[in-house]
Parts: sequence; structure tokens; C-alpha cells
Amino acid sequence: MNKLIYLDNAATTPVDPEVLEAMTPFFSKQFANPSTLYRFGTGARHEMEQARENVAALIGASAVEVYFTSGATEADNWAILGTAQAHGKKGKHIITSAIEHHAVLETCDFLRKTQGFDITVLPVDKDGLVSLDDLKNAITDQTILITIMHSNNEIGVIQPIAEIGAVAREAGVLFHTDATQSVGKVPLDVTAMNVDMLSISAHKLYGPKGVGALYLRRGVRISPLMHGGSQENHKRAGTHNVPGIIGLGKACEIAKATMEEESARETSLRDKLINGILTNIPNCRLNGHPTKRLPNNVNVSISGAEGESMILMLDALGICVSSGSACTSGDLTASHVLLGIGLPHEMAHASVRMTLGRQTTEEDIDRVLEVLPNIITRLREMSPVYDASCEIDHQNE
Repeated sequence: MNKLIYLDNAATTPVDPEVLEAMTPFFSKQFANPSTLYRFGTGARHEMEQARENVAALIGASAVEVYFTSGATEADNWAILGTAQAHGKKGKHIITSAIEHHAVLETCDFLRKTQGFDITVLPVDKDGLVSLDDLKNAITDQTILITIMHSNNEIGVIQPIAEIGAVAREAGVLFHTDATQSVGKVPLDVTAMNVDMLSISAHKLYGPKGVGALYLRRGVRISPLMHGGSQENHKRAGTHNVPGIIGLGKACEIAKATMEEESARETSLRDKLINGILTNIPNCRLNGHPTKRLPNNVNVSISGAEGESMILMLDALGICVSSGSACTSGDLTASHVLLGIGLPHEMAHASVRMTLGRQTTEEDIDRVLEVLPNIITRLREMSPVYDASCEIDHQNE
């Protein structure tokens, strides 16, 4: 059998062995509820608070500003719905972007449908970047929240978050960013970025699934999303997922220690993969900004090659890639992100995302570059519509 080459780390990552080792005792030996008063429980609580310190250290926050959740989807929902409930009397206007994760877009749409909120969805340019001028022009005296992701899960583009945060701060508007794809890959400092709220998910940085966090700047007021207990300083009810929280903390500790070196390594492999594809396969283009992107993200559209067919043919060779967001990978509609950067439907459907990870080697990249051109040739030969004479830009120009 072919060696498994996993290039879908934006969807999820394998749990780091050190993370698993740190978690294991809390399933059986140190299983106590951390909310109890006896020493068996307070020991678990001490370890949980150390995990909170590790999460905070990775993003430049204080531990008291980190609240554990079931993942980034809950954190996104809490940031948006909690702000709406706490500040809805001030105004009912929220600003977001056209390429947000569905956890943000659908939550905003829920508020529009059920509570009469006005939602402004900012367009992005061909690279996937929000215009600061558009943002400034969209703010009104009714605006209570701006929610724009730090980096995009499909095309990897990194937004000018510090500048967006400065606009929000000057206008007196709360600012939330979904940093799920960025945490542990690029340096983050919530103070420098002028961020009020930030979402994290453990399974995107070699931690376990089902746990995450919301950074909530000290002094910012939002309403709880979960009710029924005093956990998380009375802000998020429910018995703590101690093994998961320990795993998240350990994953953040490892990321902080290794991020600089690993980011440089993945950037080099990413660029080799991009250049190899654009050089060896005619009529294809890179989606997202060529440099303002995550170090591990490659997203290309290849004319005459349908995305799902590419996935299946690569899978037959032991290579795992995707055609868009993992949360909607079973949906046959074109990616809203790719449509948002101006791609026609046929090119959005002809796209593939490859996201590298710690386990990715140069040999893996060489293997992809060896087999992908042949796959594209076969798909184009079978295509009833592909015209090799119709050239497209290699880059997103």
C-alpha cells in the first residue's frame, strides 16, 4: 500500500503524543471533578488552571481572560450571541465578512431572522482581504460588534487584524476574531491586535477534539451562552472536560516552543508545493494572497479538473486533501469563500486545498508533485468542456 500522506491539517490534526500522555491520567487516575473542595478535586483544578496559563501565554493574554469551551464553534456562537444579548439595547448591527466560517455567518443570520439584527457582510478583494475603508464606512451608531476571522480556513489568507481592531476600538465597537486556523501557526498577541474576543479550537493544533477556548478581554461584558452552573467564573456552565482542557494546554505549550521553527519549515514546503503546481500544471491559479497566508495552506483551482475527482484520485494513492471547509465537505455547492474572491462557479468547483502539518516531509511534497500532473491530464482528457487553449492566470491577478 502507498504511504499515507495527510494534507488536510486545516480540517483536523493528529493528537501530539506528548498531548495524549498529558491527558491520559485524567481519564482514570485523576478523574475528580475540579469543582469539588477535597484535595483529589483541587489537584485536578490546579492542573486545569496551569492549562489555562498555557493557552493565555500562546496568545499574549492573562489566564483570567481565557474561558474553556467545547471548541471554536461554541466560542464563535458565544462571542456573537453573548454580545447581542448584553448590548442589544445599544444597537442591533453586526459587521462580518463574506468569507467567514459558517459558525460565524450562520450565527449572525440567526440573529437577523429571530431578533431583527442588521448584518453587514463586507466583501473581500481577489486575494480574500477585507478593505479597511469598507469597514469604516459600514460602522454606524447601532454597531455593537465586528467579527472578522484572523485567517481563512480554506484559502489561508491572513487579515490585517491589528488595523481592523484599531478601527473597532476607535469606534467603540467590540471586536471578535476567529483565530482557529492561526493559533499555534503564527504569532498572536491579543493586545497588539486590539482584540476583545478570540476563538480557539484544540484539534487544529495537535490537541483533542471537543475542547477550545474563548479569550474575553478583561472588562468586556457578554452574556453567558450556557446556563446551569458556576463554572468558568459563572460565565460557562457545565462540568469541565478536564482531559480535553489538559490536552489543549499541553498543545499550546508545545506550539509556543516550536512555532517559529515549524512555521519556517512549513512555509518552505508550502512554497515548493505552490511553485511546483503552478510550474508543471498549465491553466491553474493560486487562491488567496501569495504571501499574506498561513504557512501551511495551499489552495489552487485547476481548470478542467473537478475538485471531488481530484480528491478521490489522490486518495487512491494514499494522499488526503480536501476541496474546501471540512465542516461542509459533503455539500456539493460551490465554496462561499472561493465565490467571495470572485471565482466563477466552474473554477470554484475545480479547486483543491492542501494543508501541511508537522508530519509533512519534503518527500511527501515531491510525491504530490509527481502524481498530480498525471491526474490532471487524465481528468482533462475525460472532461467534455476543458479547452487547453483558454489560458487562465497562474496567480490571482
